[in-house]
Amino acid sequence: MVQNPNLDRIRNATLRERIVTADEAALLIRDGMTVGMSGFTRAGEAKAVPMALAARAKTEPLKITLMTGASLGNDLDKTLTEAHVLARRIPFQSDPALRRAINHGEVMFIDQHLSETVEMLRTRQLPAVDVAVIEAVAITESGGIVPTTSVGNSASFAILAEKVIVEINLNQPAALEGLHDIYIPTYRPNRLPIPVVTPESRVGLPFIPVPPEKIAAIVVTEKLDSSATILEPDHHTRAIARHLGDFLLHEVKMGRLDHSLQPLQAGIGTIANAVLHGFLDTPFHNLKMYSEVLQDSTFDLFDSGKLIFASGSSITLSAGKYQEILPRLAEYKPRLILRPQEISNHPEVVRRLGLICINTALEFDIYGNVNSTHVMGSHMMNGIGGSGDFARNAYLSVFVTKSEAKGGLISSVVPMVSHVDHTEHDVDILVTEVGLADLRGLAPRERAKTIIANCVHPEWRPALQDYFERACARGGHTPHVLEEALSWHARLRETGRMG
Repeated sequence: MVQNPNLDRIRNATLRERIVTADEAALLIRDGMTVGMSGFTRAGEAKAVPMALAARAKTEPLKITLMTGASLGNDLDKTLTEAHVLARRIPFQSDPALRRAINHGEVMFIDQHLSETVEMLRTRQLPAVDVAVIEAVAITESGGIVPTTSVGNSASFAILAEKVIVEINLNQPAALEGLHDIYIPTYRPNRLPIPVVTPESRVGLPFIPVPPEKIAAIVVTEKLDSSATILEPDHHTRAIARHLGDFLLHEVKMGRLDHSLQPLQAGIGTIANAVLHGFLDTPFHNLKMYSEVLQDSTFDLFDSGKLIFASGSSITLSAGKYQEILPRLAEYKPRLILRPQEISNHPEVVRRLGLICINTALEFDIYGNVNSTHVMGSHMMNGIGGSGDFARNAYLSVFVTKSEAKGGLISSVVPMVSHVDHTEHDVDILVTEVGLADLRGLAPRERAKTIIANCVHPEWRPALQDYFERACARGGHTPHVLEEALSWHARLRETGRMG
């Protein structure tokens, strides 16, 4: 047993004898197992046991199915990939090394809507979790596990797994306790309604309830979360934010919204963060968020007084913001909740609250179909994440992207997307730095005219207009020149440029 003086984090005294090294805990994970690990967008991941697994794989065969909430930080996916530990990965990732292995067929990746993974586990449609590895700030007197900066799928992994390994991270602030709201839906087909009726609804427990006997090992760690890479807003992202702000002001003028809008959701990444940051320069106030990831912009909006409450599944911050916010967490805590991702992303709750959902596209086509995941139709980027959970059920489903990529070699608006994640039926608003297309109530031909006129970079607009006119001459409800529909992508592959 490893002795440690910081036992006030483990308030169930009987569990203190289960403190072991990461190497010892990792021995509970054997070849062929399914492992559920905490971690959601580089926040709150287990940090020591995965590294011990990678080290062990150098001397013995060891392959696992790894389930998480979303992407992991601290280069864990990279380390596990290069150690050849991963046979199968579910449901989201963002690491370049793992991405290469997926696209080479070395790791089988199951890209899922983030609300669905634990639903499939609960009904045994996916292999059962053998071992859960959960980062925690504390263990309560009853054995309850208090998560750190994310919840993700941790609660259901711990509840459903045969054994649980807990990593107590002494560098995660104790003030995190009380931030979480752990609610597990009742079972189908007689499930009770999920009682979240406002973003600030607290309906569960502040810890993950597990019998103490299920906790097989405890590892004490001190490694911090990785910081997010979030670029400062540029003139393109500021223009996207301005177009969206102007549109929402028009919705207020038309009486469809008021200045507090509807609760906001935004995806992860630089563009989405910049768009939310743009709300600082608008007259909107008393805003609320009901989202997955709470980024830098969330706390900028708090500090400005414009945001009054935020619910998410993780807190993922840049390095500077991380150092600024975590010491002040007690100040923000009355206005924050972290939930399991099946609740933060649940279609029932999203539809009930009437969210304005802002997510990022890789590309979209002239009819409003959106590709969020695949480069050139076949190569996985990161995964669909929660964008589908939100887009299908939003009050307003908004997708944003810059109109060009790779220095103008690629148009983000194409005749036909090379892969479809969100069909035209789930897309209301498209925004680039060029402008905004409101697609509500439009037939396909009307959508195409609106998108080409408002969202396409001027360099690419004549070619798209020509394609659309020739497609219309052939007829059809959704006109296409099929032999040319993916010609832009084919040309990019052959010449390095779409045009």
